[in-house]
Amino acid sequence: MLAPKKVKFRKWQKGRLRGLATRGATIAFGDIGLKAVQHGQLSSQQIEAARIAMMRHIKRGGKVWIRVFPDRPVTAKPLETRQGSGKGAPVGWCAPVKPGRVLYEIKGVSLELAREALTRAAHKLPVKTIIVVREGL
Repeated sequence: MLAPKKVKFRKWQKGRLRGLATRGATIAFGDIGLKAVQHGQLSSQQIEAARIAMMRHIKRGGKVWIRVFPDRPVTAKPLETRQGSGKGAPVGWCAPVKPGRVLYEIKGVSLELAREALTRAAHKLPVKTIIVVREGL
Protein backbone atom coordinates (compact mmCIF):
# COMPACT_ATOMS: atom_id res chain seq x y z
CA MET A 1 0.00 0.00 0.00
CA LEU A 2 1.03 3.57 -0.58
CA ALA A 3 2.55 5.56 2.28
CA PRO A 4 5.10 8.36 2.50
CA LYS A 5 8.65 7.46 3.45
CA LYS A 6 9.04 10.39 5.82
CA VAL A 7 6.84 13.23 7.10
CA LYS A 8 7.60 16.40 8.99
CA PHE A 9 4.85 15.90 11.60
CA ARG A 10 3.41 12.61 12.90
CA LYS A 11 -0.09 13.98 13.58
CA TRP A 12 -2.02 16.58 11.60
CA GLN A 13 -5.10 18.59 12.33
CA LYS A 14 -8.16 17.52 10.37
CA GLY A 15 -8.76 20.66 8.33
CA ARG A 16 -11.68 21.12 5.93
CA LEU A 17 -12.08 20.22 2.27
CA ARG A 18 -13.65 23.19 0.50
CA GLY A 19 -13.74 24.34 -3.11
CA LEU A 20 -12.85 22.65 -6.36
CA ALA A 21 -9.60 20.98 -7.38
CA THR A 22 -7.34 23.23 -9.43
CA ARG A 23 -4.36 20.88 -9.63
CA GLY A 24 -4.78 17.46 -11.20
CA ALA A 25 -8.13 18.30 -12.79
CA THR A 26 -7.28 17.32 -16.38
CA ILE A 27 -6.19 14.07 -18.00
CA ALA A 28 -2.41 14.28 -18.35
CA PHE A 29 -1.08 10.79 -19.11
CA GLY A 30 -3.77 8.36 -20.28
CA ASP A 31 -6.71 8.35 -22.68
CA ILE A 32 -9.53 7.86 -20.17
CA GLY A 33 -9.74 8.69 -16.48
CA LEU A 34 -11.82 8.57 -13.31
CA LYS A 35 -12.68 12.00 -11.89
CA ALA A 36 -14.10 12.75 -8.42
CA VAL A 37 -17.26 14.86 -8.25
CA GLN A 38 -17.47 14.98 -4.45
CA HIS A 39 -15.26 15.87 -1.50
CA GLY A 40 -13.77 13.03 0.51
CA GLN A 41 -10.76 11.18 1.78
CA LEU A 42 -9.35 8.08 0.11
CA SER A 43 -7.46 5.73 2.39
CA SER A 44 -4.42 3.90 1.07
CA GLN A 45 -6.40 0.64 1.27
CA GLN A 46 -9.20 2.06 -0.91
CA ILE A 47 -6.71 3.38 -3.49
CA GLU A 48 -5.05 -0.03 -3.68
CA ALA A 49 -8.36 -1.94 -3.86
CA ALA A 50 -9.49 0.18 -6.81
CA ARG A 51 -6.14 -0.31 -8.56
CA ILE A 52 -6.35 -4.11 -8.15
CA ALA A 53 -9.93 -4.15 -9.48
CA MET A 54 -8.82 -2.24 -12.59
CA MET A 55 -5.72 -4.36 -13.22
CA ARG A 56 -7.67 -7.61 -12.91
CA HIS A 57 -10.27 -6.45 -15.41
CA ILE A 58 -7.79 -5.26 -18.05
CA LYS A 59 -5.75 -8.44 -17.46
CA ARG A 60 -2.55 -6.47 -16.84
CA GLY A 61 -2.65 -4.94 -20.32
CA GLY A 62 -2.17 -1.23 -20.95
CA LYS A 63 -0.86 1.21 -18.37
CA VAL A 64 -2.56 2.64 -15.27
CA TRP A 65 -1.62 5.88 -13.53
CA ILE A 66 -2.63 6.63 -9.93
CA ARG A 67 -2.95 10.41 -9.67
CA VAL A 68 -3.50 10.68 -5.90
CA PHE A 69 -1.09 9.84 -3.10
CA PRO A 70 -2.02 9.25 0.56
CA ASP A 71 0.33 11.61 2.40
CA ARG A 72 -1.98 12.71 5.23
CA PRO A 73 -1.83 10.75 8.52
CA VAL A 74 -5.06 9.44 10.07
CA THR A 75 -5.17 8.91 13.81
CA ALA A 76 -7.52 6.87 16.00
CA LYS A 77 -7.88 6.22 19.68
CA PRO A 78 -7.99 2.58 20.84
CA LEU A 79 -11.36 0.91 21.21
CA GLU A 80 -13.18 1.21 24.56
CA THR A 81 -11.04 4.17 25.64
CA ARG A 82 -12.56 7.13 27.43
CA GLN A 83 -12.31 10.59 25.89
CA GLY A 84 -9.43 12.83 26.87
CA SER A 85 -5.76 12.00 27.42
CA GLY A 86 -4.61 13.37 24.09
CA LYS A 87 -4.83 12.57 20.42
CA GLY A 88 -4.73 8.96 19.23
CA ALA A 89 -1.84 7.25 17.51
CA PRO A 90 -1.45 7.27 13.71
CA VAL A 91 -3.22 4.27 12.14
CA GLY A 92 -2.97 4.92 8.39
CA TRP A 93 -2.71 7.36 5.54
CA CYS A 94 -5.29 9.12 3.40
CA ALA A 95 -5.44 11.35 0.34
CA PRO A 96 -7.82 14.34 0.54
CA VAL A 97 -9.84 14.66 -2.68
CA LYS A 98 -11.74 17.69 -4.00
CA PRO A 99 -14.33 17.67 -6.79
CA GLY A 100 -12.67 17.73 -10.20
CA ARG A 101 -9.60 15.74 -9.21
CA VAL A 102 -8.58 12.96 -11.61
CA LEU A 103 -7.90 9.84 -9.55
CA TYR A 104 -6.86 7.21 -12.12
CA GLU A 105 -5.93 7.16 -15.81
CA ILE A 106 -5.66 4.27 -18.28
CA LYS A 107 -3.97 4.01 -21.67
CA GLY A 108 -3.24 1.16 -24.06
CA VAL A 109 -6.58 -0.72 -23.96
CA SER A 110 -9.87 -0.22 -25.79
CA LEU A 111 -12.20 2.48 -24.47
CA GLU A 112 -14.96 -0.05 -23.66
CA LEU A 113 -12.58 -2.20 -21.61
CA ALA A 114 -11.13 0.86 -19.85
CA ARG A 115 -14.63 2.22 -19.11
CA GLU A 116 -15.68 -1.07 -17.48
CA ALA A 117 -12.42 -1.25 -15.49
CA LEU A 118 -12.91 2.32 -14.19
CA THR A 119 -16.51 1.50 -13.26
CA ARG A 120 -15.28 -1.42 -11.17
CA ALA A 121 -12.69 0.82 -9.52
CA ALA A 122 -15.36 3.43 -8.76
CA HIS A 123 -17.34 0.83 -6.77
CA LYS A 124 -14.39 0.54 -4.37
CA LEU A 125 -14.18 4.28 -3.62
CA PRO A 126 -16.17 6.31 -1.05
CA VAL A 127 -16.62 9.36 -3.34
CA LYS A 128 -18.89 9.78 -6.35
CA THR A 129 -16.97 9.75 -9.62
CA ILE A 130 -17.45 10.17 -13.36
CA ILE A 131 -15.52 8.74 -16.29
CA VAL A 132 -13.85 11.35 -18.51
CA VAL A 133 -12.18 10.88 -21.89
CA ARG A 134 -9.30 12.96 -23.23
CA GLU A 135 -10.29 15.55 -25.85
CA GLY A 136 -9.56 14.49 -29.39
CA LEU A 137 -10.36 10.79 -28.96
